[in-house]
Amino acid sequence: MRDNNDLTRQFILNAGFDVFSQNPGASLAEVATHAGVGRATLHRYFSGRADLMAELALVATAELSAAVEAATRDVDTHTEGLRVAFRAMLPLAQRHMFLATEPVGQDPRVAKAYAAETAELVHSIEQAKIEGTFDPHVPTAWIAQAYDNLLYAGWEMVTAEEATPNQAADLAWRTLTRGLKPQGNSDDA
Repeated sequence: MRDNNDLTRQFILNAGFDVFSQNPGASLAEVATHAGVGRATLHRYFSGRADLMAELALVATAELSAAVEAATRDVDTHTEGLRVAFRAMLPLAQRHMFLATEPVGQDPRVAKAYAAETAELVHSIEQAKIEGTFDPHVPTAWIAQAYDNLLYAGWEMVTAEEATPNQAADLAWRTLTRGLKPQGNSDDA
């Protein structure tokens, strides 16, 4: 059974996701109110906004990793894993989108988590190159940046209700693997 400290911390974190996903500029007082605690209680758990944002980024990273791991458990190729990962991550747009503009990468714990995620992505891209999905002459770092930016674009579309998570995932994958040409057009010029 969890103790009250764990529950209070979890209430604050959930309130942070709820409040900041609606208003990224919200105050810690708004988070505390949403969590049903006082500001002093919030500050017992988190020294300030940067500390809370770093913890939210760590939770988001864990949630994204868990979603991707569950979705890719039975895939046969790295290519399929990369495609399925878009579908696993895009439904989390509403909860995590606000973190994309926060400078949380300066926190050493978050930087370490982001580095681990990047290393996994780079490995999958390298393997997908071997599988023939990506041109071996295109730098892996370029493909990784494109992948991350397409995920962000998908999150923007989902958040703006311009696409469902699955539609955004399909568009991101198509753009990553085939570009923006009409289907059936194989010209490179």
